[in-house]
Amino acid sequence: MAGVGDNGAMTQQPINAAAMRGAVDLSSLIKPSAASATGGSSTSGMVTATDQSFETIVGSTTTVPAVMVVWSPQVPESLQHAQALAGLSREYEGKFAVIGGELDSNPGIVQALTPILQQTFGQVDALPIVMGLLSGQPMPFYLGVQDLAALRPLIDKFLEAALAQGVTGRSDVAAGTAADQGEGEGDEEPISPLHQEAFDAIDRGDFTAASAAYDRALAADPQDEEARLGLAQVALLERTSTMDPAQVRQAAADAPTDVDAQIAAADLELAGGHVEDAFVRLIDLVRATTADERGVARDHLVKLFEVIGAGDPRVNVARRALTNALF
Repeated sequence: MAGVGDNGAMTQQPINAAAMRGAVDLSSLIKPSAASATGGSSTSGMVTATDQSFETIVGSTTTVPAVMVVWSPQVPESLQHAQALAGLSREYEGKFAVIGGELDSNPGIVQALTPILQQTFGQVDALPIVMGLLSGQPMPFYLGVQDLAALRPLIDKFLEAALAQGVTGRSDVAAGTAADQGEGEGDEEPISPLHQEAFDAIDRGDFTAASAAYDRALAADPQDEEARLGLAQVALLERTSTMDPAQVRQAAADAPTDVDAQIAAADLELAGGHVEDAFVRLIDLVRATTADERGVARDHLVKLFEVIGAGDPRVNVARRALTNALF
């Protein structure tokens, strides 16, 4: 099977995940911003943790205190709570970062935290799992969704502890810069009201309102590529918000050429940050199917390209691989 070499030339090697290695944070593609002081990709005050980045992010809490939220697509309200905490971080002007860890794709995070979680809670039987991270040390907070107003005293005490330890850095918030670094201030353009409306709606888990805001932004300016990208991302988040990851993955494993099952699995992979895996899955599906089914797989892959954006190099690699698969 033909593939694409690193230099873009056609080769006889099949495309694979290694050729498109990378990740995107769909749970935090709420707002474009600079990399945060906590060492991960950050948008709307939320930093995404993976099994690979978790150690680095924990280490960074010697500079910026953080609230860790472990969530799962199987419990949509757990992601909504993480996003609500990100909004609370903005209200506190970035005095703490919010770190989101998607449980199903990153089991190593919970494995690393299991001893202290069991010591504090006994049985972990609710999501999200919320804890403070300060100077590299975890501080279990609570399990399950809690009312934000009731959490303010907890956050205040956490920040008092951070101040006592001299951990006073700030994460990226609406301004998109780390206050403790003191650089890049004022470099970003102001966010349009419609984009802000969309970000706020995503924070609430209201994907319909977010899509409507982006639609109005595109109606006002058809060249607004950020709105176009945001619209595609919101659609993906909405499609995956009610999925049961275990069921989706099992269905895809049981039926390698079932178009609906493979599309659902690709959506879940992309939403979990596994860009290359989602692309490879659908490219393989295009190779394995014919006629109308092939067209459905191809069209959905193109739709996923729109989620990531045409300028992403992984999209360029996958487009070439798709051409090889088709012809």
